[in-house]
Amino acid sequence: MAQAKRNRRRKHRGTQAGTVERRGRTGRAQTQAEAKQISRRGGADRASRELRPPTWRGSAVRALIAAVLFGVVAIFLLDQPPLSGVLLAAIMVLVYLPVGYYTDRFMYRRRQRAAGRA
Repeated sequence: MAQAKRNRRRKHRGTQAGTVERRGRTGRAQTQAEAKQISRRGGADRASRELRPPTWRGSAVRALIAAVLFGVVAIFLLDQPPLSGVLLAAIMVLVYLPVGYYTDRFMYRRRQRAAGRA
């Protein structure tokens, strides 16, 4: 007869305090070259994104996405008429666009100053 309950894949044991102790890595350890490649790949995208100056186009894309989400929420969750939801979304684009750009510019300049001091 087949076993009804599936066995655990990882063995662990809980302590009285509720913490769970697990065994460490059981597979092959990474070489230094593998670890460097993984860490370099993960941080390169973010660093290059932070070094780029802000653009109105990037702010416009984010403003449009946020306004569409706002319009959907206004129509479906707040029970606004569709025309009203679209009008609110259009107003939100006009609000989100400059706010997003100037926030990005502030953060960019702040990162540039920090990089200059370091």
